[in-house]
Amino acid sequence: MPTVSSETRNQIITLVRDFVQNEVTPVAQQYDNEDVYPHELVEHMRSLGLFGITIPEKYGGLGLDHTTLAIIFEELSKGWMSVSGVIGTHLVMASIIAEHGTEEQKQSFLPRMASGDVRGSLGLTEPEAGSDVANIQVTAIRDQDDYVVNGNKMFITNGEHGNAVALIAKTNPSADPPQRGISCLIVEKPTEGFTVGQHIDKLGYRGLDTVELIFENARVPSRNLVGGKEGLGLRQALGALESGRINIAARAVGVATAAFEASMSYAQKRQTFGKTISQHQAIQIKLADMATKIEAARLLTYEAARKRDAGQRVDLEAGMAKLFASEICGEVTLEAMRIHGGYGYIKEYPVERYYRDAPLMIIGEGTNEIQKLVIARRLLEKHQV
Repeated sequence: MPTVSSETRNQIITLVRDFVQNEVTPVAQQYDNEDVYPHELVEHMRSLGLFGITIPEKYGGLGLDHTTLAIIFEELSKGWMSVSGVIGTHLVMASIIAEHGTEEQKQSFLPRMASGDVRGSLGLTEPEAGSDVANIQVTAIRDQDDYVVNGNKMFITNGEHGNAVALIAKTNPSADPPQRGISCLIVEKPTEGFTVGQHIDKLGYRGLDTVELIFENARVPSRNLVGGKEGLGLRQALGALESGRINIAARAVGVATAAFEASMSYAQKRQTFGKTISQHQAIQIKLADMATKIEAARLLTYEAARKRDAGQRVDLEAGMAKLFASEICGEVTLEAMRIHGGYGYIKEYPVERYYRDAPLMIIGEGTNEIQKLVIARRLLEKHQV
């Protein structure tokens, strides 16, 4: 696994922080209010190489480790969580190809993904299948040199402005158990029969396209079957989601940190009863709890990233980090709103946006209820008697 020197990491993080401070923060509220895709910010992210964060250098990426990835996602989310989503599922798709694709697939896709020419998404969730992945209904049936794809995917980030999707589909609908019949195909735009359906109007995570994808007899070349072998799609997707859960945890830490920093600033300026509210014990207790929980979430996230970089299995650690960080983000953003009082409830202040963005991390990349089941199963495996 790649290792990054402290000097290199600090240089990269400084660039990202400057980008967030100078480019993202000044326009985030406007983009969020208008629910407009941030084309200019995305182009700047391309110029920084952020589409290739974890893509190996031999394929044109930055080849960074997951610890650096986590810090980058934290910094981006402090400015506006939606911009991290532009590269979040993109890097999940890149991970699937880098870890499981054939050399021909790596050469074909990864350099274009690293440059941002190909912007990826993950086609996993369906109208009737979210966490129950084995119940997906989209089919991809082999017909000579193509797969014919039919069905709908739902809640797909980057589904419109992205131009490729790692599609999880059933290549053998009669397989028993069902997961043995699930495969992963890379579908690029334009493909006849592959269209974007409804646009989903969301509570938070605004400015970033979340859509339905429709496949009606869409023909995908068989060479785009990841790894060149059927029946491995679920394993390929779930392995990449370990990385995805690290970036979700990091996003949660970033949003929570932004809410905390806003609260610290406000508490030292706002006066009641002749003194700043930071001098009231009730507010001090809130700030202490917020800071402690954020730091604990950050350390869980970095530990999961460290073990991922060491090549270890991290479904337990990534699940714990995602679970804890996202729940803490929900708590901290609500406390930040309470500290701000009425001002926290209006769009003039970013606190209400942090509060609206927080539930995405609780639901996304596997609901927290599912995370608890994953954690429990792994704990029972580790402590089997």
